[in-house]
Order: sequence, then structure tokens, then C-alpha cells
Amino acid sequence: MALRVLEIIFFFYFASHIPITLLIDLQALLPGHVYPQPLRDLLSWYAEEFKDPMVLDPPHWFKSFVFCEAVLQMPFFPIAAYAFLKGGCTWIRTPAILYSTHVATTLIPILAHILFHQFPTKPHPGPQTDRERWLLVSIYAPYLLVPLLLLLTMLLSSKYNPASKAGSTSGKAKKKN
Repeated sequence: MALRVLEIIFFFYFASHIPITLLIDLQALLPGHVYPQPLRDLLSWYAEEFKDPMVLDPPHWFKSFVFCEAVLQMPFFPIAAYAFLKGGCTWIRTPAILYSTHVATTLIPILAHILFHQFPTKPHPGPQTDRERWLLVSIYAPYLLVPLLLLLTMLLSSKYNPASKAGSTSGKAKKKN
């Protein structure tokens, strides 16, 4: 039962990523004229409201993460959404481990940048106070926490990793006995 709840969380996580990536995140890479004005306005509102200058004037390292999202992660989103909606698709284990470790490692520098970088106040102001920094961290945090939860599920769940069953031994250990 608890595993099925996690699978539903993972489904919504991946399904929601598809429009977020296509409509919002890729604006950091693609020319402005590709997007209709309402979507550009939405990104500007978000950047202003939550003091996130990285989405309007992304540093090169941030663009590299968005590029990875577009090229490596985006094709995986519908596949993962399907696997977790269906439930019990053990073939998703290895791709999910690769995805989750990749995303978790990209979030560490993003969160460190938010917490420790001295952002300019112009032209696109970043967080200046602790409250603003932690608010922005709270927006990015699910993109670290859900992949970590996914990684732990793939590694520790007996459904996705039969070797994790209590008292089981690896195939190599069984052959030696």
C-alpha cells in the first residue's frame, strides 16, 4: 500500500514535469519569440515574485542543467510517468536510479547558489534576505527530495530490488554456497 502511494507520487512528479519543462524551463535556452507572451509573462512574474533571477538571466552552469533536462530527462518523463502509473514495472529501476542520482546532484549546486551567492539587486534581483532565500529553496527542494525518495525506493524496495528482501543474499553469494 505504501509503495503504491509512492508510485502515484512519482507518477504526478514525472507527469507534471512535462509541461513545466516544455513551457517554463526551456525558456532559459530557447529564443523568446518561441514562446507566447503569456508564458513569458508567467516566467517573469515567477522570477519577480520568488526572486529567482536564474530563470530570466541564467548563468551558463544553470543553462547546462536545463540542457540536460531537455535532452536527457524530458524523453524519460513520459516513460517514467507511465511506469509509475501502471505500477510494478520493474524495468524502470535502472533508468530511475540514473535519473534520480543525476537530478539530485544537479540540485546541490542550485541550492548552494541560492543560499550562498550574493545576488545583485539589478537588473533581475535575487533573494536578499534569509526569508527570500528559504522561500526559493522551498520551491526547488521537491526536485531534490522526490528524486532522493525515488532513489531510496529503487534501492530498498523488494518490489523493485529483489536483493533487498530481508535475509536475502546476492546471486554471487548463493552460487558460492
